[in-house]
Amino acid sequence: MPSERKIAGIHDVIFRKSKRRAFAAVEQRKTLSDAEIAALIGMCGAVTINSFNQYGVKINTENLAVARKVFTLIRKTFNIEADISIRRNIEKQSAVYSVMIVRHEDALRVLQAAKLLEEHRGGFEEFHIVSPLIVQQPCCRRAFLRGAFLGAGSMSDPNKSYHFEIVCDSDVMAKQIQRLMCDFSMDAKIVRRKKSYVVYLKEGDQIADILNIMEAHVSLMELENIRILKDMRNTVNRKVNCETANINKTVSAAVKQLEDITYLRDNMGLEKLAEGLREVAYARLSHPDATLKELGELLSPPVGKSGVNHRLRKLSDLAEKERQNKEDYYD
Repeated sequence: MPSERKIAGIHDVIFRKSKRRAFAAVEQRKTLSDAEIAALIGMCGAVTINSFNQYGVKINTENLAVARKVFTLIRKTFNIEADISIRRNIEKQSAVYSVMIVRHEDALRVLQAAKLLEEHRGGFEEFHIVSPLIVQQPCCRRAFLRGAFLGAGSMSDPNKSYHFEIVCDSDVMAKQIQRLMCDFSMDAKIVRRKKSYVVYLKEGDQIADILNIMEAHVSLMELENIRILKDMRNTVNRKVNCETANINKTVSAAVKQLEDITYLRDNMGLEKLAEGLREVAYARLSHPDATLKELGELLSPPVGKSGVNHRLRKLSDLAEKERQNKEDYYD
């Protein structure tokens, strides 16, 4: 019986199928394909070694689009027809797709191209560590990050929040992916989540940049469209809130002015007021909903907003003094 040694565990990938298809559509050159395959093996792959010391390669995913991508990548890059198996979980209504390279010679070709055999002649305990040879060029680093995301990445719905992550089985792998992302000026962080290490981005601009780096241009356009709509919605909400606050402030001020003028009228009489104050008091009583500008236009001669506001403040001060005098009298 062959013994299976896992390179990286199977991760639940929360990502829409349309996004995966966009990634899967990226054309590959040979070196880019090698880098992407190396990432897929490192993130969600396994190596089998039988009793005759013959290798096999298995890449596991829960996403059908990724399984098709891996199958096509292996066929086009190495002219190898991989086997595919499906393991279904009826209770969870999910499936795990395994793309397998069973022939020893084919497995060796793939592992050598991914620069994995040279790095791990002593064993596969640290098989998930990336060979520096496979990510020397910026284009290869882009392809590797794309493969890592396909294998163990997810992105939250940007309508709700901005979150991009790649889940790694080891701290070493997480730091390597973090360094690759930082090479493109990304502010990637690492957090421990149970037994895994998560490399993540939280800012919308950073997520847009990493999608561009991975050449997921369709997904990038969809994200930007959502960001534009959200920004427009937020701008409209801010303006509405500001207008509402101004209306509430104006109404509250008008109500207070009416209360003060009514108090002066009932307790001392508006006839005792100076002409300018008396005129604005009658105008406010007659037009309780009018703005300061509209009140000023009702006066003769017309008065500006600041002049009307000044007179109304004087009326409020007089009403407050009258209330205080009345309290002092009864005390």
